[in-house]
Amino acid sequence: MTGRETEGKDRTALVTGASSGFGLLIALELARRGFLVSAGMRDLARGGELMAAARQAGIEPRIVPVRLDVTDASSIEAAADDIPARYGGRLDVLVNNAGMAVGGFIEEVPMEAWRAQFETNFFGLVAVTRAFLPIMRRQGGGRIIQIGSVSGLMGFPGFGPYSSSKFAVEGFSESLRHEAAKYGVQVALVEPGSFRTPIWSKGLAGMHAEPESPYREELDALLAYTKRTAANAPDPQAVADLVGRLAERRKLTRLRYPVGRGAGMLRLGSALLPWRWIEAAVGRALKE
Repeated sequence: MTGRETEGKDRTALVTGASSGFGLLIALELARRGFLVSAGMRDLARGGELMAAARQAGIEPRIVPVRLDVTDASSIEAAADDIPARYGGRLDVLVNNAGMAVGGFIEEVPMEAWRAQFETNFFGLVAVTRAFLPIMRRQGGGRIIQIGSVSGLMGFPGFGPYSSSKFAVEGFSESLRHEAAKYGVQVALVEPGSFRTPIWSKGLAGMHAEPESPYREELDALLAYTKRTAANAPDPQAVADLVGRLAERRKLTRLRYPVGRGAGMLRLGSALLPWRWIEAAVGRALKE
């Protein structure tokens, strides 16, 4: 991307899940940095907010909304044909951001909801990576930036499906980084903490719970804690800024990049602290 093969050419990027949240901000940030951005989204009718922001920032010509449903093989195949063709057969940066959150206590989340969680957050990410990795391999370079989560470092009560999907992204990204390095393709895993994005409000609105749930007390405590956290969460632009820097950095010396309040400490704590301490801390947080 900084080598001879891209000299004199516009750098290109694909961002999945770009109609809102992190994806929208990342698409705008990459365009500000001079990338030609394909903004992937399931429904092109939802691209109005992105394009209005791009117009206001004077970068509208650098962003093209593209229909891309990460759970639909034909949609991915069409995007893998159309996007590189638009830019002379190249793709320099892939940002796998598309995601959703399924909430509820494990006993009460139906299996179809578990499968839907993995279809978007994990299998969709794998499918998009597999579609675009050959392009980067053949061109001799590129980078793949995965939007993971601190929930992929530690499982939290009430978000078992989401945490499980993000743990899967962690393992996949480790394997991918090893396999792709030989071909000049660099892989980074961004691990955001809590930020002000729609994913949590959508997850809370669709929380799975039985009418006479035995977990009602725990669920109420979880909802109260999550609402408090969301109210004080920082600006998600910090994640977009980090992705922008990673997209331009000459070499990604690390795989993992925690971002957000307490994200780095959580990564360190999950690796070093005894489990009983972690368990006690989570329990105290839900009682406050």
